[in-house]
Amino acid sequence: MSAEPPLLPGADEARRWASEELARPEYRDAAPSWLADAWETVLDWLNSIGGQPAEGAPVPSPVIGIVIAAIIAAAIIVARPRLNAKHRKANPVFESASQLTAGDFRERAAKSAAEQKWGDAVVDLFRAMVRSAEYRTILDPEPGRTADEAARGLSAAFGAETLRLDQAARTFDAVRYGNTPAEAADYRDLASLDAALETARPAPAGTERSAALP
Repeated sequence: MSAEPPLLPGADEARRWASEELARPEYRDAAPSWLADAWETVLDWLNSIGGQPAEGAPVPSPVIGIVIAAIIAAAIIVARPRLNAKHRKANPVFESASQLTAGDFRERAAKSAAEQKWGDAVVDLFRAMVRSAEYRTILDPEPGRTADEAARGLSAAFGAETLRLDQAARTFDAVRYGNTPAEAADYRDLASLDAALETARPAPAGTERSAALP
């Protein structure tokens, strides 16, 4: 019978695995400084083992394997939300250097809706809502702003609309970047929200947003 490969690495292989895994740029770029320091400390410890700890007894390979698994798990847990945030940051509301006004976007949205092109209508109407907020100085113009960021900024001024703003941002991302088909109801919901924001008086800057009811 052929021998089964070991389930856990030896000391040398574990050190190599840790060095290669934690040196990957996505971990290095996304990890906070305290975790990077912890990684360096553990890697120094692994490199100092050399098969023999200070007490003179060899460190069992399973122990090293468990340590490596714990380090990599921590790296993934900590780095993944930051990596996801960077990915979301690449999904802006506006196309690069877009100079269209809120009225331009609303006109395009109405035309698309008349042609039952609900996806285009939803995308342009959300952009109209954000561009209008910029014109009203509720939001500062910010290249690369995402739908989530726009919704959070608008929620600070229109706390009563927090739930609808969050839903509108999710709809925008799903349609624009997730290739999810939009429906007439999506457009009607967004048109209702847009109209409500246009007539609502924003809360003064620095005012805590109202708590949204479930």
